[in-house]
Amino acid sequence: MRNLADVRRLANRYAAQLKQCCPHNPTSYSIARIVHAHMITSGFNPRGHILHRLIDVYCKSSDLVSGHHLFDEIPQPDVVARTTLISAHSSTGNHNLAREIFVGTPLGIRDTVCYNAMITGYSRNNDGFGAIELFRDMLRTNIRPDNFTFTSVLGALALIVEEEKQCQQMHCAVVKSGTGFVTSILNALMSVYVKCASSPLVSSSSLMTVARKLFDEMTGRDELSWTTMIAGYVRNGDLDAARQILDGMTEKLVVAWNAMISGYVHHGFFLEALEMFRKMYLLGIQWDEFTYTSVLSACANAGFFKYGKQVHAYILRTEASPSLDFSLSVNNALVTLYWKCGKIDGARQVFNQMPLKDLVSWNAILSGYVNAGCVDEAKSFFKKMPERNLLTWTVMISGLAQNGFCEEALKLFNRMKLEGFEPCDYAFAGAIISCAWLAALEHGRQLHGQLVRLGFDCSLSAGNALITMYAKCGVVEDAHYVFLTMPYVDSVSWNAMIAALGQHGRGAQALELFELMLKEDILPDRITFLTVISACNHAGLVEEGHRYFKSMSSLYGICPGEDHYARMIDLLCRAGKFSEAKDMIETMPVEPSAPIWEALLAGCRIHGNMDLGIQAADRLFELVPQHDGTYVLLSNMFATAGRWDDVAKVRKLMRDKGVKKEPGCSWIEVQNKVHVFLVDDLMHPEVQAVYNYLDELGLKMRKLGYIPDTKFVLHNMESEQKEYILSTHSEKLAVGFGLLKLPLGATVRVFKNLRICGDCHNAFKFMSKVVEREIVVRDGKRFHHFKNGECSCGNYW
Repeated sequence: MRNLADVRRLANRYAAQLKQCCPHNPTSYSIARIVHAHMITSGFNPRGHILHRLIDVYCKSSDLVSGHHLFDEIPQPDVVARTTLISAHSSTGNHNLAREIFVGTPLGIRDTVCYNAMITGYSRNNDGFGAIELFRDMLRTNIRPDNFTFTSVLGALALIVEEEKQCQQMHCAVVKSGTGFVTSILNALMSVYVKCASSPLVSSSSLMTVARKLFDEMTGRDELSWTTMIAGYVRNGDLDAARQILDGMTEKLVVAWNAMISGYVHHGFFLEALEMFRKMYLLGIQWDEFTYTSVLSACANAGFFKYGKQVHAYILRTEASPSLDFSLSVNNALVTLYWKCGKIDGARQVFNQMPLKDLVSWNAILSGYVNAGCVDEAKSFFKKMPERNLLTWTVMISGLAQNGFCEEALKLFNRMKLEGFEPCDYAFAGAIISCAWLAALEHGRQLHGQLVRLGFDCSLSAGNALITMYAKCGVVEDAHYVFLTMPYVDSVSWNAMIAALGQHGRGAQALELFELMLKEDILPDRITFLTVISACNHAGLVEEGHRYFKSMSSLYGICPGEDHYARMIDLLCRAGKFSEAKDMIETMPVEPSAPIWEALLAGCRIHGNMDLGIQAADRLFELVPQHDGTYVLLSNMFATAGRWDDVAKVRKLMRDKGVKKEPGCSWIEVQNKVHVFLVDDLMHPEVQAVYNYLDELGLKMRKLGYIPDTKFVLHNMESEQKEYILSTHSEKLAVGFGLLKLPLGATVRVFKNLRICGDCHNAFKFMSKVVEREIVVRDGKRFHHFKNGECSCGNYW
């Protein structure tokens, strides 16, 4: 048995050894374990401060099992031991266990430090409401908060603050406590006002004024003070005020400069960001990884590839042995720079040479391949990724949709949900756009319902996708309803709705909507003018189209691109204004390419302008010799004129060059299944019933005056044969199937990959009158709504 003096001497020795375990590092942790092992082998039973020291060391070395084991051996743990475990569990994310220990702590022994540990735990767990409620409980039990309490609770309030009175109440508590002069508390209080200023429920300027007053009255500002104010002004869009604060700094704080550069980049002021970057160098302020990532982001978004490459070269030259954290963030920014500037091979090279990769790295290179249209490479990367998050799935779904792999996009969307990921609004947008291109209306409606159920119906990206989906599926009224009920619309929304109205033959409405857009002070972009000129084209509004085309440069400073010229030439040629079309082609600022000549040829085919059509075809044969559309248009033009020898020459030329005509097909969705029909179809299981139904319907149509227009059969054969060929066109079969299978009164919606046949167009007018139903057909160019013997295009197509 040891006497009391020996025990005290041993305790003092162990205490001195454990004291050497500060600061905490792996070596200190090893010493603590050795000391503890010696206690056990020597039979020494640690108590009091020695036991607390051991628990603290184990907790801070992430060995919570050993720390908890010591804690559980204490019959009545005191507040110090409890507080140590609360802090440890909070810092490792085990908030529930920390809460359990706190609740089990008797009220009589709780102190300020114990409450501080639990409030900090709530804050780390992003539970601002829990932290505020615990602070109130602390005040109710008459435990006096200290500086750390206010710093922690203000940090928690910043997570949830939305109303000015919340800021004011806490501000009053700080003033009453007499801590209103402490720098750390004032920093936290400024942060609360700054965060609240971005709430839609308050006046941003008034709260920023209060934050600025606190900042101006501070007697001792630190790095966080300056950064908080600069970041606050940036967050609330007042870059001039942020710059004023920065210019008033006497110290050269890299964090503050980084916040300013980041603000410029975030708000699209890329040149200003680069100027700040240069100024830092001139002032001798050392750049760090945050500086580089912001500047590389500016170069990527502005397309300043050469500047970005110079920054890359400088980093390679000056950062000989960068830390892994530095390399990771900078390399991720470099991958993004290269792919956004169209250098996907350079992005891949940076990615391959990265010493450390994280999920951001993989998502960046995946985005690069998707945006470059390299779908196979993107799929390969997607399969190889060591882990995936919501962004990964969203990038891949959207990439498949925008590159035409719509069925795969929808399958991936469903797989994403099966693997436990809840889709975000952007993932929904990708799936909905896929439905648009597939004309899968019912599937799109189901996705719309899911959006509403999940609360994404207010999403801008999802709303824009819905407008496009409903429009491309032939339900322009629903597209318009979505547009009118969206809480917020941007230029993409307006463009989508104008395009929808134009494609559905509502040119006048499209132009009215464009004028309304201008009244709302939304500036049109180049896409807007493409949709407006197209709307004029579909409706034959030549003068209006010409006026809007001229206004692009004269009023809005937008230089018309070749696509704008192609739409204008198409508009002029369809109206038979070939002289004006030729003048426009001759005065174009660039050499006309294939779309220009194709528009000219299409117009010549409509009006039979043989000489000009042949000239256009000759240019197309030079530019795109393998494009089947040229041969088809030229052949059709000859056939309409009865020049069968020339038709035969064109078809022989096609065979000699190995050019194959894209086969026409039409499809219709019935009971969530897509039915596809080809010309003279014999493969569909119910096609014979369709033929029989169309024969019966044809008799009724003839009684109303329908006569098959055989001039649209572009083959030299007998009249009866021509009538038979007309009766087997794919769009007729699809419409007939819809009339047979859809409920009485339901709108029939058919989709075709090529331009609708003239005879079919005429036939559908008669059909709509006989069956008293609306028939909607989307061909390769536009929509046709047939109702009561009329078509929405007004026979201008």
